[in-house]
Amino acid sequence: MAKTKILFVTHEMSPFLEISKISEITRQLPQAMQEKGFEIRILMPRFGNINERRNRLHEVIRLSGMNIVVDNNDNPLIIKVASLPAARMQVYFLDNEEYFQRKKIFRDEKGEFFADNNERSLFFCKGALETVKKLGWSPDVVHCHGWFAAMVPAYLKTAYKDDPAFKDAKVMYSLYANEDFDSLGAKYGEMASQDDMSAEEAAPYGTGSYVDTYKGALSFTDIAVFADEDIHPELKAYVEEKGIRSFSPNGYDDYEGFSEVFDEFSTVDVEAESA
Repeated sequence: MAKTKILFVTHEMSPFLEISKISEITRQLPQAMQEKGFEIRILMPRFGNINERRNRLHEVIRLSGMNIVVDNNDNPLIIKVASLPAARMQVYFLDNEEYFQRKKIFRDEKGEFFADNNERSLFFCKGALETVKKLGWSPDVVHCHGWFAAMVPAYLKTAYKDDPAFKDAKVMYSLYANEDFDSLGAKYGEMASQDDMSAEEAAPYGTGSYVDTYKGALSFTDIAVFADEDIHPELKAYVEEKGIRSFSPNGYDDYEGFSEVFDEFSTVDVEAESA
């Protein structure tokens, strides 16, 4: 069997950005899976408070230069990379001056949720998939963490469903409790559907509230991961109602449990298949 290829999509990861426990999970889980023989890639935004010099980020010229359309506007995408030598892992950072070069991450100096967080999220979600295409790498599993990646499942199952890079990719989405979130507004789904999917396909994202945003993401998810015990009850009920498979790890470091789930999506050895 060939190695299962896992793409981790997250808005934070230790040591680069530490907002919540997601940062530690997305730091440890990929390394644990790599040590078990999985092939991994990690993508996250390059927010303005990530120190490039300290973390030794540098631009990947061959990947940069793309434009990502959000709300009918072209936005340049710059790709940077940093290495974690102790873990033998590389992390790819998506950068854009307008969306990410701010001192604050999701809220302004007054604590107000940025009005364009919906655009920023869509830019990141679409940019992540375009970056993977340019890498020439086809993941078997796309594992999303945090609301900032909420449109990735929908894009994968609609606009990118016939793309050779993602044709057979399964989506896992880890749900957490107490995320810092207000609302992305009904325009979140509307903007996503302008060029990449139909309004009907984007409808599950509803009002862009916390519950609606995740209902939208879960509608296109193969496996929902209940990473906390106190997940919003409406989301748990939605997973059950829609018959979405769920996985509740035995703690954040249940690497054996995650490994078993990822193992299910191992690609078939080409020679064995043709024999």
